[in-house]
Amino acid sequence: MSKTNAALEVNEVPKPQKWIVLSLQHLFAMFGATILVPFLTGLSPAIALVSSGLGTLAYLLITKGRIPAYLGSSFAFIAPIIGATASGGAAGAMIGSFLAGLVYGVVSVLIRLLGVGWLMRILPPIVVGPVIIVIGLGLASTAIDMAMYVPGLDEQVYSSTHFTVALVTLAITIIATIFFRGFFALIPILIGIVSGYVFAMTQGIVDTSEIAAEWAGITSAGSVGAFFAAVFQNPEFLVPFVTYSPFEVFSWEIVLLMVPVALVTIAEHTGDQMVLSKVVEKNFLKNPGLHRSIMGDGVATMIASFLGGPPNTTYGENIGVLAITRVFSVFVIGGAAVLAIFFGFIGIVTAVIGSIPSAVMGGVSILLFGIIASNGLRMLIDNHIDLSDKRNLIISSVILVLGIGGAFIQLSDNLQIAGMALSALVGVFLNLVLPNKESGYGNGTILDDREVADDNEGAA
Repeated sequence: MSKTNAALEVNEVPKPQKWIVLSLQHLFAMFGATILVPFLTGLSPAIALVSSGLGTLAYLLITKGRIPAYLGSSFAFIAPIIGATASGGAAGAMIGSFLAGLVYGVVSVLIRLLGVGWLMRILPPIVVGPVIIVIGLGLASTAIDMAMYVPGLDEQVYSSTHFTVALVTLAITIIATIFFRGFFALIPILIGIVSGYVFAMTQGIVDTSEIAAEWAGITSAGSVGAFFAAVFQNPEFLVPFVTYSPFEVFSWEIVLLMVPVALVTIAEHTGDQMVLSKVVEKNFLKNPGLHRSIMGDGVATMIASFLGGPPNTTYGENIGVLAITRVFSVFVIGGAAVLAIFFGFIGIVTAVIGSIPSAVMGGVSILLFGIIASNGLRMLIDNHIDLSDKRNLIISSVILVLGIGGAFIQLSDNLQIAGMALSALVGVFLNLVLPNKESGYGNGTILDDREVADDNEGAA
């Protein structure tokens, strides 16, 4: 491809005085969404930040420093993590995350050996689009519950105060998304959370006791050692064979909850790489190769599972930052990753995140989960999927009703295929057995294996 009109090329090192500012911009762009996932699933936001940073650095290493992509917490795994946690605790969710990362690795090897055509045939737009809609709408009740009800009670108690906070947060987030420009247009989620937090304080639903305790410890430190001990914390990492035994929490239910979702997120990842290639004007699917990109994503997810964080994925928010700033340097992305790791060890940051009311997160989630569903609809539209075609109509309809309706197959007392996983598997099955498969691709471009194969000299 032709030379880009980049402010900084992929391998250019920014000047020191600009480096930290550019990296902070990426950190702010991903921050709101990355901490929202652990907040919703009961995992540690501090660990999510650390695993996000480490995962991004691993991704940059595996892709040979050629793809400027930041990885943060994946929204697609929210419902599976909640289900896996209910089955095997937080450790169970980590087992599921590791297996999902392993799926990425297997797919990466298969793409390296066989090309990408087989993946596109299993997961065409007519399957992936409706499943993404299920991912978003399946979480709708979670967002509404957080927005409307008093948290921490055994039964649901409606609160007009909490719902007002949620609606104000939602309104500010929408305004920031539509009307803000420049740098502020890149961080509407963070703006919504901060503004909602401030409004929630005026309504008396913010518990700042942990923040006060952290601040008291910092201000009362009588020595340099005591100051650092007060500022820095050691997150409670969930490490296999150290804090728990994987063999004791493993179950086939966790496998069925997490693994099918990994196939869908791999298809999403491929779409992200196409968009990123257009933005940077370099064919990342060819060099360093889609197999390396998927492997990097999988390794980042496995790293998160070894620490107690949610699965990682490439972030559209940060691709947006690249498109606007034209700063493509992987050193800027790496700087953001280092800052995320640093923030994860700052106790007062964790205390502030922990004090965010569920109503604020509920308000933001109403928009975010709807956007996920809308992206699934967009996939169908962009690929010109014809829903007047009976085959397409059947596949999409069955996926939507099974997934959103919460259907499940009970295999044993403790084993079931449920909701999103079931809808994805049924969608893949219907796509493979029903005739006229070409209609499932619409008018979108099916990747030719030769387009994503590595050059011989770059394959290693």
